[in-house]
Amino acid sequence: MLCNTIMNAFRGMSSGVEPVSDTRDSNQGRFVSAQAVAERAGVSRSAVSRAFTPGASIAPATLAQVREAAAALGYQVNDLARGLLANRSRLVGLVTSDADAPFQAQLVAAISHALIERSNVPVIISIGSTADDVANASRQLLRYRAEATVFLSGSPPVSLVELTRRNGQPLIVVNRAETGLDSVHCDDRDGAQQAFEALRLAGGSRFAVVNRANPCLSLAAREHAFAEFATASGFETKIVRASRADYDGGKEAARQLLACGPIPDAVFCVNDLMAFGTLDYIRGAGLYVPNDVSVIGFDDVPMAAWSSYGLTTLRQDPQRIARDVISILNRRLAEPDSPPISVHFPVELVIRETIKARR
Repeated sequence: MLCNTIMNAFRGMSSGVEPVSDTRDSNQGRFVSAQAVAERAGVSRSAVSRAFTPGASIAPATLAQVREAAAALGYQVNDLARGLLANRSRLVGLVTSDADAPFQAQLVAAISHALIERSNVPVIISIGSTADDVANASRQLLRYRAEATVFLSGSPPVSLVELTRRNGQPLIVVNRAETGLDSVHCDDRDGAQQAFEALRLAGGSRFAVVNRANPCLSLAAREHAFAEFATASGFETKIVRASRADYDGGKEAARQLLACGPIPDAVFCVNDLMAFGTLDYIRGAGLYVPNDVSVIGFDDVPMAAWSSYGLTTLRQDPQRIARDVISILNRRLAEPDSPPISVHFPVELVIRETIKARR
């Protein structure tokens, strides 16, 4: 549908007629055009254009005629076509490989809302996990003159980064660790330290981290930092990795935890989905949380507060991330040649029922 809208806009520009508007004419089965408004108002086509261009010179009486005719016909200005004429579409791509995951969904919603408030049009592109998937999505956004691309998943290849720079399109990555790009990061290291300290104060002595195989850089940073803090305090950490960083992956990792060696009494899961799977498997095996095992997650998705989980977790604030993305975008467009902008935001420990009361 997006592609059809853009192509219609291009056709309108190439033929010299007003690009289609956003409201269909129920009688003709077409969008109401500026020419139709001009004919109804008894003015020129250029007068209609001036009437909907902020700051343009137009007589008050003519403006009133045009606005009255537009309201009667249901005419809407085609901002997409205007943006293409100005080589600025107002589209902003949100590229993600797991848009249905709870935290990712929250993040997409928050950034989309912030972009709409900025008068942008968010375009959500759900991709696979390969570099080719990322590159193909980004090239599509370049072809449609997207104002910027925000990567919520996947790492843009170096060649693509250079291509977008040559075309003047900003790239912003969220919770990634690429150097040389504008970025927004949660403080993974501090979050891991808060998790370790909370579990240690709750009486933990046999620590474990639940992660996925081949984790992204952010999840790997949480795992490594937690193990580092444990080692510095004289504790070993058992690392278990599942095939996926989701609910089933959490159950898979918990199965590994209970199958070999002493059962940990303090488990840090790198995201909430894995924590939910871990909790359900542990409880299903007859262990009690938190009396036998304390568990902490990461993200604070809405399900974490459900009474069936009551998960203690590290909260990332999607609204804060969205504000930081918009701030970076504004700064980058104002100063296209400035050094990479990197924003780090804190995470907050939210204590619920899955760790013992602090001693």
